[in-house]
Amino acid sequence: MREVTIKKPDYRLLAALGVLLLFGLIMLSSASSAVGVARYGDASYFLKRQLLFGVLPGLLFFSIVARIDYRLLKRLALPLFIFALSLLVLVLIPGIGQEYNGARRWLSVAGYNFQPSEIMKLALIIYLSVWLDSRGRTIKDYRTGLMPFLAIIGGVFLLIVAQPDLGTAITIGGVAVGMYFLANAPYRDIGIIGVLSATGLAGLIAVAPYRMERLLTFLHPERDPLGDGYHINQALLAIGSGGFWGRGYGHSRAKFQYLPEVSGDSIFAVIGEELGFVFTVALIMLYGYIFLRILRIAERAPDTFGRLLVAGIGIWLFVQMMVNVGAMVALFPLTGLPLPFISYGGTALMTMLTGIGILMSVSRQSAR
Repeated sequence: MREVTIKKPDYRLLAALGVLLLFGLIMLSSASSAVGVARYGDASYFLKRQLLFGVLPGLLFFSIVARIDYRLLKRLALPLFIFALSLLVLVLIPGIGQEYNGARRWLSVAGYNFQPSEIMKLALIIYLSVWLDSRGRTIKDYRTGLMPFLAIIGGVFLLIVAQPDLGTAITIGGVAVGMYFLANAPYRDIGIIGVLSATGLAGLIAVAPYRMERLLTFLHPERDPLGDGYHINQALLAIGSGGFWGRGYGHSRAKFQYLPEVSGDSIFAVIGEELGFVFTVALIMLYGYIFLRILRIAERAPDTFGRLLVAGIGIWLFVQMMVNVGAMVALFPLTGLPLPFISYGGTALMTMLTGIGILMSVSRQSAR
């Protein structure tokens, strides 16, 4: 067993995340101003709600979990997972789940809407870290490894797809498979999961016409520029018009009711338009630096549970960033996933900050 010492948290990672969070608030203020005025008569409406329902509770949970021993999460893993699973069930019940644009993804408590699937992302990472750690070498036996793993992920996947939210379901599945692979699962199992995932995805696309339309739009965005292809074409137009140096902060044209969801999953297009190619590349490099710092924490974690916990959070952040940015530059189909620490969404920001608090807790446990 490696010797463990208590040390200060990774301040380089904390500083990089602080810069990213501050930048996100600045860009949200610009991107959402026109929509805020048009809908609510307040240019700062979205920024205020992000601070109140995302930043403040997120920093509170961050400060709590960053100071405790992350091993205490082992006791909470199953209750948290069951709680998150219950929320996913509640959101599907008519009269309880809140519906918006045909999707039932939100619950409302005292006038505050929150998204249970965001809570499930973190709850599943914690639970899988405990579960995979407990498997040990038996992970290679399909009866104690692959089959129960598929049952766990399959149940969560189906509940989220039923909302429907295929983008989040795919992200959760990707994070889970990444953690399963890092737990020394056999390549055979990864191959089986890949075949099952491809078959299931093809089936989901086939049974839902709107998913097929999204796929066709991704392949040929020019075929219906004023209909199904409108969103992606407006995103590409915004990013392209930013050029090398951008139009300047606050000078986006796309945010004036041209680009859908400017405060949410489309905010990267506004960043590209206002700040240009150079700054968007720097932003992606900042994400890359954060991911490398997270990998370093995972490498130095004193036990398997800590390594899987940190790796899962890192994969979650990086995959979601790649899918969001990729969708805005037409490398992936549109999924509606938020850009971590930047897009509007109180639940998403709160859970991500809580996850970063866990990273800080693990980083204090140095293995030599």
